[in-house]
Amino acid sequence: MTDGAEPPPPSDSAGAPEGETAAIIVAAGSGTRFGGPVPKQYSPLAGRPLVAHALTRFAAHPAIGRIVAVIDPSHTDMFARAARGIAIDAVVHGGDDRQASVHRALEHLSTEPPKRVLIQDGVRPLASAALISRVVAALADAPAAIPTLPVSDTLVRGTEGVSGGTVAREGLHRVQTPQGFRFEAILEAHRAFAGDSHTDDAGLARKAGHAVRLVQGEETNMKITRPEDAETAEALLGARLEPRTGQGFDVHRLGPASPGIAALRLGGIDIPFDRAMIGFSDADVALHAVTDAILGALGQGDIGQHFPPGDARWQGADSAFFLERTREMAAERGARIAHIDLTVICQQPKIGPHRAEMARRIADILAIEQARVNVKATTTEGLGFTGRGEGIAAMASASLLVPPPCA
Repeated sequence: MTDGAEPPPPSDSAGAPEGETAAIIVAAGSGTRFGGPVPKQYSPLAGRPLVAHALTRFAAHPAIGRIVAVIDPSHTDMFARAARGIAIDAVVHGGDDRQASVHRALEHLSTEPPKRVLIQDGVRPLASAALISRVVAALADAPAAIPTLPVSDTLVRGTEGVSGGTVAREGLHRVQTPQGFRFEAILEAHRAFAGDSHTDDAGLARKAGHAVRLVQGEETNMKITRPEDAETAEALLGARLEPRTGQGFDVHRLGPASPGIAALRLGGIDIPFDRAMIGFSDADVALHAVTDAILGALGQGDIGQHFPPGDARWQGADSAFFLERTREMAAERGARIAHIDLTVICQQPKIGPHRAEMARRIADILAIEQARVNVKATTTEGLGFTGRGEGIAAMASASLLVPPPCA
C-alpha cells in the first residue's frame, strides 16, 4: 500500500498556499453492515449525521479551497440535510465502487483543476486540522502522501477461528485517509487504470509509478465501521468540546387580548390571561430570551439578526420556530445544549403553576431532557413597568458544549 518509508516527524502546513487544495469526501456507500434505519454515513453522531463531521472539518481548514462530495443519488435528501450550513462546492453521484466514485469526482474537478487534492472517507469524522495540514505539506516534495500508523500489536494468521503462525510486523503500517495527491498525478492514474480494483487511491498512485510519502496519522482518526466505533467517536468528540455560556434578555408590552382569545403565549404554552403580548411575532418573551441565549453561546449574534422584526415572514410567527432553527444551528456547529435557565419577570399572570409545562415545552423544542431546562419566575414587588403590569420581561442563560474552531 505504501513505499515502505518510515513516517517523518509531524509537520504543519507552513508554506502551503491556501485554497489551492480541493477535498473529495467519499460518502456513496450503502453502509448496510453498520445496521440502523439509515446508511452509516447519515447515522447520528453527537447529534449530527456522521458525514457532517467530516465535511465540517475540511470546510473549516484554510488550505481547502473546494469540497466535492460523492454520494449515492438515492441519498440526495439525506445529504442535503446533513450538509446544511456547510460550504459544499459540488455533489457528484458515485459509481459502482469506491474507485469509480473517486474517478467521477476527479473528472468533475478537472474542468478547473486544483494543484492538490485530498481524498477522505466520509465515515472518518475526527481528522484533525493538524493531520490535514501534514498531508498538504508533504505534497510540496512528493506526488502523493498518506497518513499511517505503525502496527504495534502482535499479528497472527488465523484459520477457522484457530491461531496460526505469527506475522512479522516490522515495516507494516495502518493506512488512513485523507490521502493527498498532486491533482494531475492521481487523475492520470485513475484514467490509466479505470476498471481495476484498488481499495485506496494510494494503490493506484503506486501502480502509476508515483512514490507515496508516509506522514504521521492519528489514533483518533478512526473509521466508523461498527456501532461500537460510533460510541468511541462520540466519547472522543465530547472530550474535545469547550463549555460556552450565552445570555438572553427580552421585554414585550402587554395589551388588549384579541376578541375570543383568553390566553397569553409564554414559554411556548398558552396561559389563561385577559391580556396579550404585543410584538411583531407572537411576542413570546420567554422563548425569545432562550433563543438569544443560545445564539450568544454559539457566537451567532442575536435573534434580530436572524429573524428581523419587520420582515413579513415573521409577522405573527410562532416563536417556537425561532428556537427550533437556533437548535438546528447548534447541531450544525456540532454543539450540545447542556442546560437552559430561564427567569420570567412579571407581576401577573402567576407563572408558578405553569413552570413545569413551560420547561417540558422548551425541552421538546430543543430535543433535550426536561431536566436540562429550569424555569423560574419573580416579580419586581410592584416596581417598574413589570410591577405596573405594563409588560413582561424574561432573561435566560444557556450552557453549551461547542467544538473549538478547526479542532
